[in-house]
Amino acid sequence: MTPEAAGGARSRRGRPGYDQASVLRIATDVFNRRGYEGTSMDHLAKELHLSKSAIYHHVDSKEELLHHALSTSLDALTAMMDDVESSPGDSITRLRRVIERSVEVLLEHLPSVTLLLRVHGNSPVEIEALRRRRELDHRLADMVRAAARDDAIRRDIDPALVSRLLFGMVNSLTEWYRKDESGDPSRIAGAIALIAFDGLAR
Repeated sequence: MTPEAAGGARSRRGRPGYDQASVLRIATDVFNRRGYEGTSMDHLAKELHLSKSAIYHHVDSKEELLHHALSTSLDALTAMMDDVESSPGDSITRLRRVIERSVEVLLEHLPSVTLLLRVHGNSPVEIEALRRRRELDHRLADMVRAAARDDAIRRDIDPALVSRLLFGMVNSLTEWYRKDESGDPSRIAGAIALIAFDGLAR
């Protein structure tokens, strides 16, 4: 069964002590620590203190776990982008809002986004995840173009480059953000938007 067919439509009762969400959370952590290619079902079984057959009670394959883990962040980012694009306000307001909310989504789904940023397209699941990520990049670039057409931002920088730089600033949080040390997510979202759109100069 493919990950797509397995998807959210199938519901399995978890074994005692674990449900599918718990298995997914721990698997995502192991993928981030060991790399997806470097993680075997034996590694996952050891981390979960389960047999491999017990893991297969929750999912059909390691690839299905990857699919669910990547979909967690991609679905949240896509829903956020849909919501911002349909929200009231001018082009610069929506552009600023999408950056602030991207920070919020990233911090809410930090392990999943971290995994998304590390995939290289070595499997059908990864290729599809990269396609969806590029689609988000294109949508942000379109928002940058709209703001430039409205003379809300400068026009002399390629919108595709601007979108990569904006998302790059947001995505850097995966490298240094620590929940107990880095402060309130809304403050961080505001600071990134402030630097991106207003700069540092007094």
